[in-house]
Amino acid sequence: MAKFELKLPKMGESVAEATINSWLKNIGDRIEIDDAVVEISTDKVDSDVPSEVSGILVEKKFKADQVVEVGQTIAIIETEEEVQATTPEDNIKIIEQIAPNPGISADIQNGIDAAKTITTPIFSNTTRFYSPLVKNIAKKERILQTELDQIQGSGKGGRVTKNDIFAYIENRSQTSISNPAQSSQPISSPAPKSPTVRDDSDEIIEMTRMGKLISKHMLNSVQTSAHVQSFIEVDVTKIWNWREKIKAKFQDNTGEKITFTPIFMEVVAKALTIHPMLNISVDGDHIVKHQSINLGMATALADGNLIVPVIKNADQLNLMGMTKRVNDLAVRARNNQLNPDDIQGGTYTVTNVGGFGSIMGTPIINQPQVGILALGAIRKVPAVIETSEGDFIGIRQKMFLSHSYDHRVVNGALGGQFLKTVKELLESWDENRQV
Repeated sequence: MAKFELKLPKMGESVAEATINSWLKNIGDRIEIDDAVVEISTDKVDSDVPSEVSGILVEKKFKADQVVEVGQTIAIIETEEEVQATTPEDNIKIIEQIAPNPGISADIQNGIDAAKTITTPIFSNTTRFYSPLVKNIAKKERILQTELDQIQGSGKGGRVTKNDIFAYIENRSQTSISNPAQSSQPISSPAPKSPTVRDDSDEIIEMTRMGKLISKHMLNSVQTSAHVQSFIEVDVTKIWNWREKIKAKFQDNTGEKITFTPIFMEVVAKALTIHPMLNISVDGDHIVKHQSINLGMATALADGNLIVPVIKNADQLNLMGMTKRVNDLAVRARNNQLNPDDIQGGTYTVTNVGGFGSIMGTPIINQPQVGILALGAIRKVPAVIETSEGDFIGIRQKMFLSHSYDHRVVNGALGGQFLKTVKELLESWDENRQV
């Protein structure tokens, strides 16, 4: 009989470890290929680790709340023999058959003991499971057991996610501030680094954890890169009219709604193949020229925060593939279902500031990239139209593109040429293109 070592998979370039949230399978359970075995969490997302083989789970190397490094073995699965276990006694018999020596080994016994306790949360009067991150937040914020049990979870099986508990903390803080007599929790906030003028009517709101991470990331980017911006106006009337003409047929044929985002992503990917020195990053005194074009797609979340899922090898996708990828990432981002790898490896980013009505913006570069393109709102405006018979005024669909780039390695000529290329590709759109 063969033993398969289930290892913690690589979850992105910057993710080196994860915490065991809970085991989804018990010792002796039958596991099929792609069955989720264990739930893990990183500092950004929660995800499951699936099995690569069919067999019987015979050993768990880690308990809930323990930290595991990428590549470490987290479980042993016995393969080749079909064994059905229905009771704890049967499970033990199976393990006794598999163990190299008579009886149950210490490691397997530890695994059995762990299996009995891993679903027991840190709070002893409930059987509801809470991840280590949620438990740490509850402990830090002095959330009582009765409070935690009443939080409605949006995760699998009603599990409370980090966003759920952060939302609860925000609402509780606001209630406490407006009704201090009703709260048993003291209200505190860090001392400001500089004098802040405020009066009794001001509301103090704690930044969310994700908000703090974004704040730190943005400040680091400003301190790292020499930001320069270029702007250009683009006539997208041809694209507007083409999309209006084909969107119903496109959805009927593919089952996907086509927005302007995949169209712009396709064009940006093509422009990066023309200007590959914008598809780079800086490593000390060296420039890393990326062979893959991985486009980050800034996505606004319901709580007001931002996440940037990545479209891998964007230049190799046709418009149908790009549309499916954009829609899939957008939906999973808003439902907190992204995997760690979904937000890793970006080489250039696009953000849609026009989604909220802004005509242009000056976005901050997403490190360690060297450029980011902001898409302004598409507006119907009067414009001068040049023809062989003279100029005249007409109604056109126009928008502004804003390009922020790192002046340490991208000069104004390259930054401007890239923007002009994007404009030319958009304005030369084929209105007879088939889908």
